[in-house]
Amino acid sequence: MSRTTRLFDLMQLLRHHRRPVSGQLLAEQLGVSLRTLYRDIADLKAIGAQIDGEPGLGYVLRPDFLLPPLMFSADEVEALALGLTWVERRADDELAAAAAEALAKVSAVLPRALHAHLEDQALLVGPGWEKPQAVALSVLRQAIREERKLRIDYHDEAGQASTRLIWPVSLTFFESSRILAAWCELRRAYRHFRADRIESATPLAEHYPRRRHVLRREWLATLQDC
Repeated sequence: MSRTTRLFDLMQLLRHHRRPVSGQLLAEQLGVSLRTLYRDIADLKAIGAQIDGEPGLGYVLRPDFLLPPLMFSADEVEALALGLTWVERRADDELAAAAAEALAKVSAVLPRALHAHLEDQALLVGPGWEKPQAVALSVLRQAIREERKLRIDYHDEAGQASTRLIWPVSLTFFESSRILAAWCELRRAYRHFRADRIESATPLAEHYPRRRHVLRREWLATLQDC
């Protein structure tokens, strides 16, 4: 194993651990000596990795730190290019711009030998089913991110209109539609709302009373019961 590959593998291991992990365990997982592990930790810190800890106490990578990948495989490059291109063509303007920027950053750190895989046109994203939307997806995404209640005006498949107060937990991107999953105070249950049928959406200052990850687990459990 080359040193570059070993450092990359060490970063990946640290990303998988949210709590401090001992140097001994990391060394065993990498198949190196503890002395080599300590040297690799020092090398990563020297190039900017925000790793907290010291020998005997364990190590943890700060969750807000992002280090450019040291190496991608050809398949990983193609997966990134395809996924980011899909987002660029299927999501709202803000996410599309973010995807284009992310693709440019990936391109900037790739070795020359892998650029051909990034620019290869063998994997394409076909046209989607475009529908006019009165409410930007970015409004829905922000409400989800900030865990805020939304007041929406909505019409169902039959055209019946209603006003709902909802707690948005997830936005699902299908080829033919965008579905907002939320707890509905009117129905006192989880409901699914087509984004193109939301006529208006007003984010409220009020946060919903429970954390989104809890609500998401509950919502997913309702899907399993179907």
